[in-house]
Amino acid sequence: MRIYDTAQRSIVEMELDDHVGMYVCGITPYDATHLGHAATYLAYDLLIRRLENMGHTVTLVRNYTDVDDSILPKAAELGEHYLSLAEREIDRFEADMAALRTRPAAHEPRATWSIDAMITMISQLLDAGHAYISEDRVFFDVTTFPDFGKLSGYSADRMIELAAERGGTPDDPRQRSPLDFVLWQASADGEPSWPSPFGPGRPGWHIECSAMSYAALGETIDIHGGGGDLVFPHHECEIAQSEALHGAPLARYWVHAALVSYQGHKMSKSLGNLVFVSDLRARIDPRAIRLALMAHHYHTEWEWFDSEGLTAQRDLDTLVSAGAGASPAAGSGDGSSGLLAEVQAVLDDNLNAPMAHAALLDAAAAVQRGAAGVTLRRELAAAADLCGIDLSSPLATAAP
Repeated sequence: MRIYDTAQRSIVEMELDDHVGMYVCGITPYDATHLGHAATYLAYDLLIRRLENMGHTVTLVRNYTDVDDSILPKAAELGEHYLSLAEREIDRFEADMAALRTRPAAHEPRATWSIDAMITMISQLLDAGHAYISEDRVFFDVTTFPDFGKLSGYSADRMIELAAERGGTPDDPRQRSPLDFVLWQASADGEPSWPSPFGPGRPGWHIECSAMSYAALGETIDIHGGGGDLVFPHHECEIAQSEALHGAPLARYWVHAALVSYQGHKMSKSLGNLVFVSDLRARIDPRAIRLALMAHHYHTEWEWFDSEGLTAQRDLDTLVSAGAGASPAAGSGDGSSGLLAEVQAVLDDNLNAPMAHAALLDAAAAVQRGAAGVTLRRELAAAADLCGIDLSSPLATAAP
């Protein structure tokens, strides 16, 4: 199976053992699941489904960042406890993911459950000379990690620019270098606080995933994923602190999903133009949402237009009409033929979901024309199921 590896900047053939450990950065649960989340997690779900289809066992770990610089001000704005806000949005996220039929994670650690592990890791980084205390903060010293920037390949100037845009503090006089990043900080009034050897406070963003992934999957993860906006600073900082401490690669392969825009504009909370999965589920069958997302390649930035939902609903109608009642044909990575083999092959080619999407619809059209028999209908059901689309249920147009 070939995939685009961010670190190697090329499509590579993955060499994986029978058991595959995958860590995908999860949501900060302070708002509803939007289409960008859905597109990202669908990509990794297709990857997992194909790996399982090939005979691998996959352990998916997906965290919840339930304490950071985003959720705390949102909770304060709403006048509720940050953990109550997190719980409500986690419930909504899990309902959306279940409706989209994504594989459930084997482990879903929350940052607030892992504070002790973070404190231990920060203490170890301090003892090893990779971190320093400056006033009420602990910073990672990037000068102790010469490979800083190897994942993104960005210049120092570009990294400083992005750090300022994405939660970093390059102008903070407390840090020795503009690219040093926070491991621990004193809590502001009203914020949660935990005791630590370096003073009461709360963790920085990046240390959270390093601690949670290590606890679940050990020093080296087979596949580490997330949205493309996490390449820098989040994943770059994860690499620095984890590899500086453990002396082993954090991940064998880095897979990132491209960002999604909305009708000509960047989709963002600040612009108020997020497309929420729960809203879409009220209008179209969740399988149609999945089908619509499959029409776009995970590694290419794309735009969502409202008309795509209705188009996908019609396409789903075609698939269900063609494949309903057919028992899925058996098949795996070895020995499959026909449509199922075609879909397996395009998924193996850097998760080419648009080609799989087209192959499913072409087969459904052939069935409806009467140009195919029971075999193709069974292959259609099997190929759709491989892509996470169950054709055995009647169409639904509203969320339960």
